[in-house]
Amino acid sequence: MVMIFGFLVMGFLAVRTYTDSMPMPKLVVDSQGTVVFTGADITSGQQIFLRRGLQEYGSIVGHGGYLGPDYTADYLRRSATMVLADLTATGIQDPHGALVTMMRTNRYDADTGNLVFTNEQIKAFKAIQGHYADYFGSPTTQYGLIPNAITSQQDIRQLTSFFAWTSWAAAAERPGHNYSYTNNWPGEPLVNNGPTADIIVWSGLSLIALLVGTGLLFAMYGRWSRNVGWDSGEAPALSFRQPGKVAITPGQRATAWYFFIVAILFLGQTLLGGAIEHYRADLSSFFGFDLAKMLPFNLARTWHVQLSILWTAASFLAAGIFLAPYISGREPKRQTWLIYGLLGALALVIAGSFVGEAMSIFGVEAVAGNPLWDMQWEYLDLPRIWQGVLVVGLFLWIIIIYRGIRARLQKEHRFNLPWLFFYSGLAIPGFYAVGLLASTETALPVADYWRFWVVHLWVEDFLELFTTVMVAYIFVMLGVIRRKIAMQLILLDVILYSVGGVIGTMHHLYFSGTPVENMALGAFFSALEVIPLTFLTIEAWSFLQLGSRQESRSSAPFPHRWAVMFLVAVGFWNFLGAGVFGFLVNLPIVSYYEIGTALTANHAHASMMGVYGMLGVGLALFALRYIIPAERWSDKAARLSFWGLNLGLAWMSFATLIPLGVIQLWHSINDSYYEARTLNFITQPGNAVLEWLRLPGDLMLIIVGVLPFLWITWLGVRHGIKATTYDVPEEALFVLEQPATVAAGTGTGTADGVEPRQRYGSDNRGDRNDQGGSGDRSDNGGREP
Repeated sequence: MVMIFGFLVMGFLAVRTYTDSMPMPKLVVDSQGTVVFTGADITSGQQIFLRRGLQEYGSIVGHGGYLGPDYTADYLRRSATMVLADLTATGIQDPHGALVTMMRTNRYDADTGNLVFTNEQIKAFKAIQGHYADYFGSPTTQYGLIPNAITSQQDIRQLTSFFAWTSWAAAAERPGHNYSYTNNWPGEPLVNNGPTADIIVWSGLSLIALLVGTGLLFAMYGRWSRNVGWDSGEAPALSFRQPGKVAITPGQRATAWYFFIVAILFLGQTLLGGAIEHYRADLSSFFGFDLAKMLPFNLARTWHVQLSILWTAASFLAAGIFLAPYISGREPKRQTWLIYGLLGALALVIAGSFVGEAMSIFGVEAVAGNPLWDMQWEYLDLPRIWQGVLVVGLFLWIIIIYRGIRARLQKEHRFNLPWLFFYSGLAIPGFYAVGLLASTETALPVADYWRFWVVHLWVEDFLELFTTVMVAYIFVMLGVIRRKIAMQLILLDVILYSVGGVIGTMHHLYFSGTPVENMALGAFFSALEVIPLTFLTIEAWSFLQLGSRQESRSSAPFPHRWAVMFLVAVGFWNFLGAGVFGFLVNLPIVSYYEIGTALTANHAHASMMGVYGMLGVGLALFALRYIIPAERWSDKAARLSFWGLNLGLAWMSFATLIPLGVIQLWHSINDSYYEARTLNFITQPGNAVLEWLRLPGDLMLIIVGVLPFLWITWLGVRHGIKATTYDVPEEALFVLEQPATVAAGTGTGTADGVEPRQRYGSDNRGDRNDQGGSGDRSDNGGREP
């Protein structure tokens, strides 16, 4: 019901986005009807902006890279300054008042599709073309771009047309309202852009919603905490099956290559991150080397962002493949072919998209309009063909999962744990495919609507749901919790994440030219996203206590200490990075001033690396613990990786991103957003020192965190145990130390209430023989949810 409600509202907002976003004029003309530029020029300028990787360098309506300026704010300031100078030169009595009237008057005719610019606006448009021609045509790398990045006068004109359109929408008032299409963003005193009543009111209501929701959470937790949670009920004493004693299948053995490639991609991402940070600390050179000639900032950031998504997602895919045989008790023959085929497809996507993105940014002529090489929107940068191949690869992955657990699904109720695993996995290719609706020709507000389904719904909601299911299933397999408790936790998470997470997607679209409903509903519901993160933080304590009690009862050591430690880190960063730091993005009044600053980058790093990065490493360690022989396993490397990644990430946030973000926020409020985003502001000596302070944290993360993880994954490839069977123990990563005795022909346990099927970690499943793994079930086994 919660999910249905959320997506019905999202459907309503989709209709409103298509019908009432900032309009794309057919023609921009002067008072005499002479064409200045056209809607086709705007679309072409948008495509150039994306093709040349400029959204990975600067931003548009607040979204993009943070080295270059926000081009909406940049054009608005430059045009307003020029128009004001012209009005002042005429001797008009109140030039500022005349400027405000001129810029805020909406001269768009919806019937003809024509937008009228004044003579002063046209003069400014022509002058600003010259500025961007000098900027993007610079023969040096002084701005972090390749020399002579864009020299075509037609490209500059179309690019300026795109910027001018978004700037017009940022100042011109919506028909029937006293605020602009972008809800008066960016803050610009010259045109009287300031926070609207909606921004302030919905920020207040969001805080009230958060307080009420948090109060209800604690009330419900106090009432039902003993019935729903990790510590619900006592599990029997058990003995953990040790690595080397648990059989693995050929498909599970193949995942060692996935994790090795994951670690290589992770290393590449962090090295690129270091290069990006160096541009902000010292723009002119890389320790005496002109790096921008070979690796300009926008290419480094493109690859950095893409790799952050690819390596974490690949780790989740590999973990799903690894768990599937333990869910069903067997692996289909020739499953390994599909698994290696998927790995090849992922490698092809990475190689093809990286080559295309480099060709696109370096301006190779054959790229323009070519779906094989032409870059797209931020986060969906990979060219169209490779985006489609990746979608096909994700559906191939769900086919692999389905083949692996099909026999089990046929015997289970549609809401039992194996089906929840399958549903959550199916959402991964399904919601990534939504990004195909955002093409380079799609108008900016509509494209932002659909691409943030991927950035927010796919990453922050459904990947999180899939990992919740996997983690719960792992604990069932280890005997730490019962299946019923795992199912309750999963369904509770579905409700809690969906309450805020689905409609909360709209908090990315406050200022993208969409109707005010997107901001109102996005603000109200995204504030609720903090509630499940608070719940997870509370539950982390009971989870740790449960693990300690369970380990104290076991005669065999717990083999997954560091995998669990990474899961604990996920809980910490979920609350801090996604919850606390993300709340700065959620509140409209704060987002109005801080979007596109270091505080946004702080949220992105702490949530992406802190949640999905730590989770990806933790899942890899869980699987590799069974693949790597016990005598080859390195607890020291796992320990180093844990502390290196966590301390390095914390250093990054608290030494650089937070203090720099607060300084930017102060200047954005006190001066204007334009000032806070200029390159001159970022490269000021004091701010440059803050950027240099990040160096120890980056080195710690790469050397102490990533390299030991890479070593562990290499051990999995080089020394992984040989897979000799297609049959494995079904959910049997533990055994009971005091198994129950059963009367012949019955399914009832002894007086202690422990049923024999619990030795396999299952519940409400029906009986099977004592051989473990694939015994026969009765015909009605597992039918009840």
